[in-house]
Formats: sequence, structure tokens, C-alpha cells
Amino acid sequence: MSTMWQGCLADTDYFEMRSSGGRDYGVWVTTPPGYDPATTQAPAVYVLDGNWAVGMTAPLIVTQADPMQRIQPYIQVSVGYAGEEAQHWDRLRNRDLVPPGEPIAKELIDAVEMGVQAGARTREEADAYLAELRDTHADAFLSFLTAELHPRIERHYGTATSGHGLFGYSYGGLFSLYTWLTGSTLFESIGAGSPGVASEDSQIFARLEEMGDSLPAAKLHVTVNERELLGDLAVYQNLTKNAATVLHRLTARGGAVTSAVLRETHVTGLQASFLSYLRTCRAR
Repeated sequence: MSTMWQGCLADTDYFEMRSSGGRDYGVWVTTPPGYDPATTQAPAVYVLDGNWAVGMTAPLIVTQADPMQRIQPYIQVSVGYAGEEAQHWDRLRNRDLVPPGEPIAKELIDAVEMGVQAGARTREEADAYLAELRDTHADAFLSFLTAELHPRIERHYGTATSGHGLFGYSYGGLFSLYTWLTGSTLFESIGAGSPGVASEDSQIFARLEEMGDSLPAAKLHVTVNERELLGDLAVYQNLTKNAATVLHRLTARGGAVTSAVLRETHVTGLQASFLSYLRTCRAR
């Protein structure tokens, strides 16, 4: 990285990678200060929405040296989009992070329309955003993470053989829930921040029914935000209501699940949610 960016994101490498499906991704890899895989191998924590999240989450790697609450060593792998596509990350994530067949909630469509009326999106941008939600491929993206990207991280950064984690927020949180419910064996802990379960007909509920009482062994930590629940935006109210329903169903079955309510909005909750995940699932 350039000297300027290295000063902002210390110990961070960046590379681009094309998936077997022909999709281009940007990947930021942040190692602990002084990391030497020859002496101590650390597991990887994969963080979604890298174009947005890396600046707020990668600096928290210093928690591994916090004398008041130390976090287990980890290498952060932030995954986003590369090249010209990077400017369209907020719609491309819909394709990659949303499970196949996930319904589009009316409240979400209304929220997108509100954005158009407020001037936050053009009509063309709104249409493109919703179009990505009609053809979603979280299954393909999960395969890219586990079968293509992770082996490369293992080779180049000498990661530990176990203890890997995954963190996602909003639709990334939906992807985290989806990944947990698939029973993926790569991740031993998963953080789902304000998971984008926007509809009562979500694939998440269908998968819960299919699994019955045989829940995954991986730790799952779910956060929601107080101001999502108490605010006046229906789409965020739905997220918190549906996340609570998921949690109730999981804890009733004895799942390895923890949760927290944060005093944030949907937009400001990303960093707080990631820190909550670290403190809950990765504390020494």
C-alpha cells in the first residue's frame, strides 16, 4: 500500500482476486503488530463489506494488545470490490450477501423509494439496487470465501488451522446467519450485526425449520441497535423484530448463541457490533 494508506491502516496488505465465477474482489489483510507466522500462527477473521468496513474495523486489531481486555490474536481479512466496481459496492453486496430466493420486503422497497425522493439515490441507482436483490447468490460467495480465498490466505499468511471467524453487518449479518445455518466448518465463531432479515418469509426461517434441533456448533453472536427498534423506519423495525424471533428460536433449542443490544443507529452500529463480537467470541 502507499505510505499514506499504510499510516491509516498499519500492517495491511491489499490485493485483488477474481473468483472462479468471474467476479472481482478487493481484499485487505491486516496482521497483528509484529506478526511472525514462524513463531505464532493466528486464525483469520473475515469481515464483509470491505470497501465500507475496513476503515472502521481493521484499526481494532490493536485490541490484541489491550491490557484491560485482551482479544485473542487474529488476522483480519476484509473482503470488498475492486476497480470500477468498487464505487457500486452497496448494490453488488446484495448479489453476494443475500441467500438465493430471499424475498424482497415491501418495507425495503419503500425505504429505497424514500431515498430517491430525498435525493440520496437516483432512479437509475435505485432500480439497479433492487435488480441485484432479484438474483442473489450468497451460496456462490460463501464458496468463494471458503474454497478459493481462504486457501490463498493460508498459503501467504501462515494462518492457524482452526479458530477462524466471520463478521458481517446488515446484509452482511444476513450472510453471517446464512453461513452459520449452512453448517460451514471453516468458522468457529460468527458475528451477525443487525442481520438483514427484512421479511417474515426469509430463507433464514425456512432453514431454521429444516434444521430442527440439530444446530451448528460454531459460536454465533447477534447484535441489534436500540435506535433501529425505537426509530420510525419500518425496515429497521422489521430487522430487529425478526432478529429477535431468530434469537428466541435458537436459544429455545439450546444453540451456542449470544446477543447484545447496542445504543446505535443502523448506520453507526458497524464498529460497535464488530467490537461486541470480538469481546464476546474472541476474548482471552
